[in-house]
Amino acid sequence: MANIDDILKQAKPRERTVRVCIRGDLASRVEQLAEELSTVSKDWEPQDIADEHPGRRIAADLKAAREAAQEAEVPFTLRYIGDRAYSDLVAAHPSDDEKELFDGRTFPRALIVASCVDPVMDEKQAAELFEVISQGEIEKLFQAAWDVHHSADLGPFSLAASALLAGLGGAS
Repeated sequence: MANIDDILKQAKPRERTVRVCIRGDLASRVEQLAEELSTVSKDWEPQDIADEHPGRRIAADLKAAREAAQEAEVPFTLRYIGDRAYSDLVAAHPSDDEKELFDGRTFPRALIVASCVDPVMDEKQAAELFEVISQGEIEKLFQAAWDVHHSADLGPFSLAASALLAGLGGAS
């Protein structure tokens, strides 16, 4: 029979770390180069057998831009804040629409701030951050905060991990 005291000693809140690109200019450069590569790949025809495809240079630039954008990603770790704190947070952001659990304009930022343990940030700092990162990056943070409060599963089965372990002689 399980002992709740032993279980409580082992229990730790769920955490999730996501990487957020804080350099929108670099992300834009990646998009621009990807579009250029797509266009030149469709439109280019050599005039001479010695002509080098312009996509080669663009692809190299795109690779460098992707690497720079990935280097500009910063890890944010979000942690479950607990049942009482979560309920209080939801109650502090009521929706005007009785069909909604919380105010969709204020709750996401509040949940991110309350959940983010590395780096720690306050409402003002979150507002400043949200003025420079994209809505997609904000959504990534909110989704991670939401997940640590609502996910119950360990995650999907990884066929890639299982295949790699099997190929290396490990258990799957």
